[in-house]
Amino acid sequence: MVASAHSPSTLGRRGRLALDEVLNELVQDGYLRSEDGAQVRMGQLSGRSALELHPLAIIAEAKLANRNDPAQRQLGIELLTEWLAGKSGLDYCKIDPMKIDAPAVTRVVSNAYALRHRILPIESHPEYAVFATCEPFETRWATDLAQMLRREIRLVVSNPLDIQRFLSELYGVQRSIQLAHDANGEGPAGSAILNFEQLVDLGKRGEIGADDRHVVHIVDWLLQYAFEQRASDIHLEPRRENGHMRFRIDGVMQKVFELPSPVMTAVTSRIKILGRLDVAEKRRPQDGRIKTRSATGREVELRISTMPTAFGEKVVARIFDPEIASKDFSQLGFSATEDAVWRQMVGRPNGIVLVTGPTGSGKTTTLYSTLKHLARPELNVCTVEDPIEMVAPEFNQMQVQPAIDLDFAAGVRTLLRQDPDIIMVGEIRDLETAQMAVQASLTGHLVLSTLHTNDAPSAVTRLLDLGVPHYLIQSTLAGVVAQRLVRTLCPHCKKEGVQDRIAWDALTHGYQLPLPARVNEPQGCLECRKTGFLGRTGVYEMLRMSPRLRSMVSPQLDLLRFGEAARKEGMQPLRVSAAAQVVRGLTTVEEVLSVLPLDEMREDVAPDND
Repeated sequence: MVASAHSPSTLGRRGRLALDEVLNELVQDGYLRSEDGAQVRMGQLSGRSALELHPLAIIAEAKLANRNDPAQRQLGIELLTEWLAGKSGLDYCKIDPMKIDAPAVTRVVSNAYALRHRILPIESHPEYAVFATCEPFETRWATDLAQMLRREIRLVVSNPLDIQRFLSELYGVQRSIQLAHDANGEGPAGSAILNFEQLVDLGKRGEIGADDRHVVHIVDWLLQYAFEQRASDIHLEPRRENGHMRFRIDGVMQKVFELPSPVMTAVTSRIKILGRLDVAEKRRPQDGRIKTRSATGREVELRISTMPTAFGEKVVARIFDPEIASKDFSQLGFSATEDAVWRQMVGRPNGIVLVTGPTGSGKTTTLYSTLKHLARPELNVCTVEDPIEMVAPEFNQMQVQPAIDLDFAAGVRTLLRQDPDIIMVGEIRDLETAQMAVQASLTGHLVLSTLHTNDAPSAVTRLLDLGVPHYLIQSTLAGVVAQRLVRTLCPHCKKEGVQDRIAWDALTHGYQLPLPARVNEPQGCLECRKTGFLGRTGVYEMLRMSPRLRSMVSPQLDLLRFGEAARKEGMQPLRVSAAAQVVRGLTTVEEVLSVLPLDEMREDVAPDND
């Protein structure tokens, strides 16, 4: 909320804002000089017509310095909007489209009505409706609308460019959904064969076509919206009546939209067509990929997976943005020590380096970033993956094809005949793949791969469980890295706080790490959607195989003693790495505890009497 701290305003005496009066007020309040105002007026006269542009947008386009700011930063559209909110005595609101119930708000007023008055409905309740406006002094429409709707009308002030953009998007997408739904009548889609609770309505028309222009519009909007919101996954989940669209952002699922079942089925078919999947096959899972461009022109790949459910096909699209999936080591969250250890591990001419962790812990990003770092013109870097996560021009990539007996083991066997220097195996799942990885290492190649284990020492016992002889593990395993992803505090709003000793002791149990005097805490702002977190970073447990650790590898390996020895050799457990991230002010203890449960963390501490 922005309270008015200005002198009584002369704005809005004629209702809709005029450029001259806005400039005069900004000069009076010290944001601009008189010559700045004259510059804006001259630019308006000599350039484009301002009939359709809001005065704040015209002033922001001039990119003038804020004279009230000691650093004289640019007078941007959001600052101008906050200033206008203060002048009008209304709350300032940064529109978050993910928090708008589009079907509900678009029923409050028509698109034409909203465009005419430069308003956007953002909340709809039985007792009141909330509208974002960029004309806070023109409110006659609100009085009339309150009488028609028999509801209280509440106003907030928002960025005029956001209002214009989301008016087009929300009403446009909702109209496409309604038109697509109307084309099919009111009943559920007849194509949802697996919907075991489907109601049969006689006399309804056939299903909506995936090439229907309204369906195409919905899918195009969905993909662009996901890119803008930094989503890592798009989930389309069919239900009996309304299907759900959800995004995973910073590891957390967020509901985006609801679609009527027939429209959800058509959207699913459209995505299957784009991913070159069999549209007619709805009973079996399928995998595909889409390559597209974001609004900024950046190429983005999506990996598509379909799964039959009770009410139709569920679709998950995992988004691989090259700028996110391939990072510099410093951007992965390595400390200086971890960076040096990792470079030493992957800088060897041969050996096996494993990255472990659960699904979604960032293993793919770590491996791709490492391969990008290692790939040089004089080296032949080859991968065998299931599926290929992201196509990279620096590598020679092969996809596993179980239908023709091309599994990981066969893939590695083939790569060995391709004169490789570095081999990346997507995952070691069985003894045959492990044996081929060992063979590749023994013949002078560096092999990178992944395993699913909770910590780094467990990777050794996992290899033993698969049946790899202990002496081959001794001679080939160079190191293991276990990792997790934790959300990072929003740099725009985090504030200093005092660390709770009980939570800190729970995190650092057994390591007596000193309690930090000051730490950062989440607040919540417009940039992070009031969550307090923006983005994620890795926490790592790096096990480098020393001569002593190699000598301990045996068929009857004692995991507790092996882990204790690894810590004495310099391995820092996951929670110690996480504690360091807390001390650096990047995350919180509570966030770490949500990723590393206490019972899992206590397992990495050997009993005191050992």
